[in-house]
Amino acid sequence: MDLVIKAARAVTATGEVPATIGVDEGRIVAVEPAGAALDGERVLEFGEDVVVLPGLVDTHVHVNDPGRTEWEGFASATRAAAAGGVTTIVDMPLNSLPPTVDVAALEVKRKTAEGRVHVDVGFWGGAIPGNLADLRGLHEAGVFGFKSFLLHSGVDEFPPLDARGLEEAMTELRTFDGMIIVHAEDSDAIEHAPDPHGEKYEDFLHSRPRGAENVAIAQVIELARKTGVRAHILHLSSSDALPMVESARRDGVRLTAETCPHYLSFTAEEIGDGATQFKCCPPIREAGNRELLWQGLADGVIDCVVTDHSPCTPELKRFDSGDFGLAWGGIAGLQLGLPAVWTQARQRGFALTDVVRWMAEHPAAQAGMRRKGHLAPGYDADFSVFAPDEAFVVDVAKLKHRNPVSAYHGRPLAGVVRSTWLRGEEITGDDPAGVLLTRGDC
Repeated sequence: MDLVIKAARAVTATGEVPATIGVDEGRIVAVEPAGAALDGERVLEFGEDVVVLPGLVDTHVHVNDPGRTEWEGFASATRAAAAGGVTTIVDMPLNSLPPTVDVAALEVKRKTAEGRVHVDVGFWGGAIPGNLADLRGLHEAGVFGFKSFLLHSGVDEFPPLDARGLEEAMTELRTFDGMIIVHAEDSDAIEHAPDPHGEKYEDFLHSRPRGAENVAIAQVIELARKTGVRAHILHLSSSDALPMVESARRDGVRLTAETCPHYLSFTAEEIGDGATQFKCCPPIREAGNRELLWQGLADGVIDCVVTDHSPCTPELKRFDSGDFGLAWGGIAGLQLGLPAVWTQARQRGFALTDVVRWMAEHPAAQAGMRRKGHLAPGYDADFSVFAPDEAFVVDVAKLKHRNPVSAYHGRPLAGVVRSTWLRGEEITGDDPAGVLLTRGDC
């Protein structure tokens, strides 16, 4: 074999156990108990202080490249991913120029990314008014599914779908078993909510009420029920919606849901005036809501935890005025998702096996990746070496993200990624080793 990993602790299909893992030509070919006699050209040995985890799969990343590369970019985003134990990302179709709403735009994005990625990268397509005829072509070109908004996306070149447009898109996707992933906030509810302008976080929170999220999720559920399409709720922040999701799935609706590390880490009560680094949409809600999201994960109602990494330049966060209404809404967290979630999870009695399920196994399955998310024979040899009991304080100057802006700055976190490996080779950040993925080839 090319590589043998002898791990005192590894998260495999049987839980967190000692394991000997054999790798050949970038794939895992054997997972045996500790002490198994596997021979390899290289042998890595890891002690009790670290755990070998499957490479994380982050299916919600805004790389913003091409077009807004001053916000991020493929090179910086994938370096940050690797530094955080993430070996596969799926890039969102908006905030890049052009947005990924037809095959020509997808090819532009692929050419931009080619030779510049340090982890494996896939792409979502977009469903917007006027591109219904482009959806099948994008699907055949290999996108993993189609993102849509039910309200203004924040950028004019990616407009939202109304109820009729959403149903038409779902009906078309059902003809080839495509998947729709939805930013579920209701535009009418938000239009009639209070003005978001000003320094008070409470005012911003009232401008994006739970009701707007709940109504939109209900709409997605009923249209998914009607059309039979596979549907996924993005960045769920309102715990009120969890019973609806659970009920719909009991009824056979093909529905999955994700939440994000920032909704599981922060609370509205702790966000100070003018702290626009915490602005995101939907917003970070109250402490009680956070605990119910954790319960949703425990109950299996929420499937995945992904970062919704949505960075921007410091100027767009409007630290000069601290005005939540004017600041860009998005949290940069790609490098920090694993320690952020582990910090909170361990306090609530969860294990690393739970974190791996939420951040590797389920995101890979939701996107249809057959060789990602597990340390098991036949899977890509993507893994990270994680020290769960080591702590650090986040310093934005030391992150690999392009811009030094993060809601996590100054926050103590548990868990340090010692190294990350892609198809059996360590990611150093020097030579781009990732590949561009298409649906069905991973």
